[in-house]
Amino acid sequence: MTAFEDPRPGVLRVAVIGSGPSGLYAAEALSEQGGDSVLVDVIDRLPTPFGLVRYGVAPDHLKIKSMLATLHATFDRPNVRFLGRLGLGAEISAADLQQHYHAVVYATGAQSDRRLGIPGEDLPGSHSATEFVSWYNGHPLGERTFDLSRTESVAVIGAGNVALDVARLLAKRADELRTTDVPDEVLNALHHSAVRDIHIIARRGPVQAKFSTKELRELGELDNARVHVSSAELPSADEDLSGLARAEKNNLKTFTDWADAATGTTAGADRASERRVEFHFWRAPSRITGADSCAMLELADTRGAAGAPLETLSAQLVIRAIGYRSLPLPGVPFDDLAGVVPHKAGRVLDADGQVRPGEYVAGWLKRGPTGVIGTNRSDANETVSSLLEDLAAGPHSERRPIEELLTALQLPYTEFDGWLRIDSAEREAGLTRGGPRVKITDWATLLELAERAELGER
Repeated sequence: MTAFEDPRPGVLRVAVIGSGPSGLYAAEALSEQGGDSVLVDVIDRLPTPFGLVRYGVAPDHLKIKSMLATLHATFDRPNVRFLGRLGLGAEISAADLQQHYHAVVYATGAQSDRRLGIPGEDLPGSHSATEFVSWYNGHPLGERTFDLSRTESVAVIGAGNVALDVARLLAKRADELRTTDVPDEVLNALHHSAVRDIHIIARRGPVQAKFSTKELRELGELDNARVHVSSAELPSADEDLSGLARAEKNNLKTFTDWADAATGTTAGADRASERRVEFHFWRAPSRITGADSCAMLELADTRGAAGAPLETLSAQLVIRAIGYRSLPLPGVPFDDLAGVVPHKAGRVLDADGQVRPGEYVAGWLKRGPTGVIGTNRSDANETVSSLLEDLAAGPHSERRPIEELLTALQLPYTEFDGWLRIDSAEREAGLTRGGPRVKITDWATLLELAERAELGER
């Protein structure tokens, strides 16, 4: 470990908990605005950095994944370093951080999901989008694997981009994803997939859906699937749509084009293997049924039509994509109703609304799961401005490097050089398969690579 030993008086130590976009934007701002007087440790429970960009962005969205290069550059700064395999509450506590840092920024994102609250939700075959996304993105702590060889019909519940990602990945052939970073085991599961019907369930109408137009249109560009929309679920011809926002108009035009399109197969598609993606608007799941696993999904009409009959869909796999939710951190205030850490301009507040000195929050843990990845930059800048303003008030007692505690407790951890070895191994596997990288998902393999001593250090 390259310790941040610094004999200069007044040097300030800051910990950023979480190495996703919000955490790294905060580290970048601290490094730039604080200069040489601020030393930043980016701490993560995983041996790999980059959080949401590595484990949340769909593997076929290569342009967004290219942000890794920008985030990677944060660790090129001499006053920023990475400490992996250190979970808050598991290995180190909030009290430990207060002893070794002048300030702490919590930026752990939204790691859980919202539930439907309907009968049958806990049947085998019913999953959160968090579980499914973690699987196809190769999260090493993902607890689920998905065997799609006996799944013919899938229901994806939600009207946002995560629902589109899940539907699109299920609609693609394995060969279409070979040049992405999906793990080999995911590619194999998709190769043996029996999925033919993919239903996207939206509680409200096509105008209110939160899909981005770009991602929505990607469904219509699939080689192996065709999209179906019922014209009866679109606005009527005499409905006034003049007040719609541009994105709403673009989405509605896309849905209208699909509803008006011929019902023949997509050009070039093999009919024997073609998949069908169907939107169901104004529907809400009311019950999942099955003898010992998901078999059918019952839907209720949300428009309030008196006596509206329930619609029933065949579904051996039900994936809810109705929103992410942050989890409380041990020793850190949390608003369970809002699902965020209470704050004022990024300063953490206690139960009485008073500022907790030296504690700050950024990203989804601060504002909820809203905005795009870039939103985290301005969010982090606000938090860092508050932090540096507070630190400028001084004076400050000396804080000893965190590695003194880690050594005393005999806690293993990984550094950025360890990530570089993981990165190199994944890229090498990617060259063999024809893509940018192949993700390593096995925890033991990740640690073996991350903790391997460089040649000459033994």
